[in-house]
Amino acid sequence: MMEYSSSGGLQQARVAAPGRKRPSLAAIYRPVRHEMEELERRLDQVIEGAPADLKEQLAYTLKAGGKRIRPALTLLAGSFYRYDVDLLLPMGTAVELLHTATLLHDDTIDSSHIRRGKLTANRLWGNVNAVLLGDYLSAASAHMVAEAGKAWSLRSVTDTRSIRAMELLAQTIMNICGGAIEESLHPFDADEERYFTRIARKTASLFSAAAESGALLSEAPDQAVECLKNYGYKLGMGFQIVDDILDFGSDVRRGSLTLPVILFLQREENRWVRETLERDTERGVKLLIEMVSGSPVVDECYRIAGDLCTQACAELEQLPRTPAYSSLVNLARYIARHES
Repeated sequence: MMEYSSSGGLQQARVAAPGRKRPSLAAIYRPVRHEMEELERRLDQVIEGAPADLKEQLAYTLKAGGKRIRPALTLLAGSFYRYDVDLLLPMGTAVELLHTATLLHDDTIDSSHIRRGKLTANRLWGNVNAVLLGDYLSAASAHMVAEAGKAWSLRSVTDTRSIRAMELLAQTIMNICGGAIEESLHPFDADEERYFTRIARKTASLFSAAAESGALLSEAPDQAVECLKNYGYKLGMGFQIVDDILDFGSDVRRGSLTLPVILFLQREENRWVRETLERDTERGVKLLIEMVSGSPVVDECYRIAGDLCTQACAELEQLPRTPAYSSLVNLARYIARHES
């Protein structure tokens, strides 16, 4: 897969052209609307099937207003060829459960108190309970994949493909953990290459796995599987860059330098800010938050994210022009124009 550097990139028109209306998620999800409703019911079943002491925490966490982009990717990617909801729904649910587990762990590690406008689980129930809740959701995700395995045994999906799909989430967990460990070992790291490697592991890997698993379970041709895998990866990279633009201040305060700050510090005229950060962390953090907010690097980061979303759409060129194709293109537009 392509790694992106701010020094290069495709010279293409951005997916999110200025003035173009941002697509709504409701419109993007329309081809799989009924399946997304069923996915919510499956999440409800996870809550209802949990021990009594966990139900409140699970309901609070799983019903916190997530956009469900990753499971929608699995369903949309799985709709180009042999669409089988008995295979795709367990995998999509597993993807969402794993994503929620990673959020719980991230909030605990970062000592975050607010997510999506609500108090975090670690703030409400303590760090230990939040970590254990994340572990429970990771196990529930594995259980969903096992449920999909039962469905595979009754279908004509080849053994090799079913094994590949099952391996994806395990590999993704390793990638996410590796990215988190690297971030914790290098606080205030302004290395651009390491930044891209980190977001590839922590974010793009799950986007990629979500799309690839859907393609595999629909018995898509190998070339289509690769295209959807690459689409998910590039979409995830763009998504994280936009998210980092919106939240760079909080990131800096906890020692994580994301792309806007990294590009700002690379400029020769800002060397003194870097030196201030090295001498006096507290003062340097305040300077960075103040100066990056009004800097041209913010627009540069949006351009990089837009280019990645454009590259993601280019990966779809070989796929049939179905409603799912339009939805995936519009999802890239939605992400490139992401708002808080």
